[in-house]
Amino acid sequence: MNQAQPRPDEIKAIFARIAPQYDQFNFWLSLGQHQVWKAMTVKWSGARPGDRLLDVCCGSGDLAFQGAKTVGITGQVVGLDFCAELLAIAAQRQQQQYSQLSLQWQQGDALNLPFPDHSFDAATMGYGLRNVSDIPQALRELARVLKPNSKVAILDFHRPQNPLVQHFQRWYLANIVVPLAQQWQLTEEYAYLQPSLDRFPTGREQATLALKSGFSQAVYYPIANGLMGVLVAQKAP
Repeated sequence: MNQAQPRPDEIKAIFARIAPQYDQFNFWLSLGQHQVWKAMTVKWSGARPGDRLLDVCCGSGDLAFQGAKTVGITGQVVGLDFCAELLAIAAQRQQQQYSQLSLQWQQGDALNLPFPDHSFDAATMGYGLRNVSDIPQALRELARVLKPNSKVAILDFHRPQNPLVQHFQRWYLANIVVPLAQQWQLTEEYAYLQPSLDRFPTGREQATLALKSGFSQAVYYPIANGLMGVLVAQKAP
């Protein structure tokens, strides 16, 4: 039986505790490929130079920085997260490495985005949809703040359909990721990963949820042998 979904305040506390090691763990969780996948996600969002891009659940800023490079100096990226500790790291990284890019950091709730309707030309989300307490509501909010005909691209872990790949994923999380977390005394924080994957809708289910949440088109692209995937959903013209 799957474990119950943690409360939003519990998820927020987890991310606050792991904030200092968040980037290092993203490297291990993605087999070192997360920057490639994030670049693909920004590309699939349809963001172009001069656009205003929203990155929801921005964490320490990786996707937001990728997006800022795409929209350029004439565009803007807004990175939103509920975790102040991760936003502080994102702001520090911007100051040290990306000071020439136009980025804004805002603390907020993915289920109640603090923006007017039709505010953004494109949107991204990385490793966030799996952690929200109401996936359809998060998708409805993304559809609301996007301009007509705009897209969101959502990157996250996935439950592989191939039994051998699924077995590898479980082995990797249990034998590589959790022991690494133990070294930083974060075993409990990362032990929630497998239950969160077990609860997460499949790619096909995510596409169906997107269509029911205000998007006119939705396609799920599995990557890394189904270990990961990107949901791309487009708003009607």
